[in-house]
Amino acid sequence: EPEMHVSAVTKKKGQHHIKPLLKAKEPQAKRQVIFCTVKGEQQDSGKNLVAMMLEGAGLEVIDLGVDVTVEEVIDKINEIQPQILGMSALLTTTRPEMENVINLLKDRGIRKKLKVMVGGAPVDADFAEKIGADAYGEDAAEAVTIARGFIDPQ
Repeated sequence: EPEMHVSAVTKKKGQHHIKPLLKAKEPQAKRQVIFCTVKGEQQDSGKNLVAMMLEGAGLEVIDLGVDVTVEEVIDKINEIQPQILGMSALLTTTRPEMENVINLLKDRGIRKKLKVMVGGAPVDADFAEKIGADAYGEDAAEAVTIARGFIDPQ
């Protein structure tokens, strides 16, 4: 428990120095990703690493933070209209919130306007498919590859 906290604090301090080095020279227009951990989830170290790497790949990341409600996610999507929504969970108890977000996106008629990526320890490709996500990223590097593929399809 204390080691996890020290590790998270150290990573956060290190990010401050690494982030400028990873930034792409010029972000292109409308390459936005909204990222969050879902309601009930407080752990964000994985989300932060993915967000930093996405920024390094030239994408604009709008980080909504931790413990984000379904309505907050939908409101921000309506406001920004990003290309991708990324959701992260560490606890198995928060996985249903990912499905709640996707279902509300469908109900509001905006699901087809963006790609949805999910990740985190209790999540896998089968779960992503079951809830209607477009992709599952096993780790930060894979998440970046998937996101770039969505935004810059070859």
